[in-house]
Order: sequence, then C-alpha cells, then structure tokens
Amino acid sequence: MPVIVVTGATGNVGRALVGRLVAAGQSVRAVSRRDPERTALPPGVEVTRPESAGLFEGASKLFLYVQAADDRTGTVLDRARAAGVQHVVLLSSGIIREGADETHPIYTMHARVERLIRDSGLRWTFLRPNAFSTNALQWAEQIRAGDTVRGPFAEAVTAPIHEDDIAAVAEHALLDDGHHGAVHRLTGPEAVTNAGQVATIGRVLGRDLTYAEVPAEEVEAHFFPDLPRQAVRAVLKSHAALVGTQPEITSTVAEITGRPARTFARWAEDHKPDFTP
Repeated sequence: MPVIVVTGATGNVGRALVGRLVAAGQSVRAVSRRDPERTALPPGVEVTRPESAGLFEGASKLFLYVQAADDRTGTVLDRARAAGVQHVVLLSSGIIREGADETHPIYTMHARVERLIRDSGLRWTFLRPNAFSTNALQWAEQIRAGDTVRGPFAEAVTAPIHEDDIAAVAEHALLDDGHHGAVHRLTGPEAVTNAGQVATIGRVLGRDLTYAEVPAEEVEAHFFPDLPRQAVRAVLKSHAALVGTQPEITSTVAEITGRPARTFARWAEDHKPDFTP
C-alpha cells in the first residue's frame, strides 16, 4: 500500500489527520522533530524526521504544513516528486484571497509555498482555513489560574474552525477523487467574538469567565510566542480589523465531509481538560 506522508504530524491538525488516516486503514509516515517515543501517535504509525533520507520512499501523497518545511519547501517538493509522490495537500491560510494585503508576513509565507507547489508539477489541493478554534488555547493558562482573561480586541469576530474538521477535509482531499487543483476555504459554522469564546469556555467548565480588554501593545510581547514579532504585530493589526465585522462563513466542511462543521462550544467540550486546573 502506498504511504501517505504527513508533516506537522504532532501539531493540532496533523495529529488529527494521522488518527483519521490510520482509522481508514492507510499507511502513514508521520514527520516530526520529536523523539518517536514521545509523539503519542497511534500504534503502527511510522515516525521519521524531516531530514530522513527515506522520507518519501514508497510514498504517493503528501500533507504539507508550511512551517514544517520552513525555507526548505522547494527542496522538500523536489525530493517528493523524485521519489514518486503525485499529490500534495497543503494546509495554507484563509488570508490568501482577493483584495488581501499581500505584504502581510503570513500572506507572503503561504503564498510563496502555494506558488512553489503550483510550479512543482505535482497535483495539488490547497486548504485555506481562517481562524482556528485552537487559538483559544492561548487563554488556557489564565483560565486555569482564575476567572478573568486579559487580552486585546474583546469584540473581534471570527468563525473559528475545529482542527478535526480541517483534518476531515484533508482526509477527503487525500483519499477521494475530485480535489486536484481545488482550493477549499474553511471556517466554522458561526460568528463569535473573543469575549464570546471565553464565555463559552466558562459555560463548559461551569464557571463565570469574563474577558477584560487590554491595549494591544500590552500583550504584544507574549501574544503567539512562536511567531516572529513582526508577524505578531501584523496579526494584531488584522485582529483589530475584525472588531464589529461579519466573518466569512463557508459550508465547505459539510459539502466535503457530509456533516456540518462543529461549533466552538463543541470544540470547548472536546478541549475541556486543557482549561481545567
């Protein structure tokens, strides 16, 4: 059976996708920089490092997470094509759309990789999710410690999507016909503010949580700590623009998977342990 290579396999979407592919009886090679014994992936999953010489041996398909390849994406695609990979599914970003700020660092990062894939000669499918429900994990430490979350833009509105809904679409894109050359825009099913997300988490926990808005400059230093500070400032600017808006809401998850996208309340239920002291 041909192998499906999954990069970013221990991230939120990658881990969910690996689980789905294993359940579907697929042969999966998970790419991670972690010690294989500490990945906690399903039994039978082959775990390898990005620099492994046999990364694409026997592989026919690739799920690519942009940050897993960093600036080596061109080399990764060359290796994949040379080894016989035929189709790549990219976890891109909903920031890529008509009229977007093409100087935004998140735009430029994902647009570059999309361009490399289009030029690679491989078949491709692009997944462009907007806000991730998992972004709410940035509040977990505050919620475990007390009943007030301090952050910027209480009334910024998004339609956050459950990571497993993204994984479900990725699974179909990898296993079903009809997704070659497709761009799938992905969102959750409903609009919710930052303050509304915190209140929802509180209801799931049986607690009365509140969101106390603070100026953006006060949180810049620790907002999305894994991103470069220039990118963080751009993200904060983007979040400011979401205040009082109506977010894009698509039906793509339902159309591809046959079931509606899960609500933020469902995501909070699924992640209840993350917010529990």
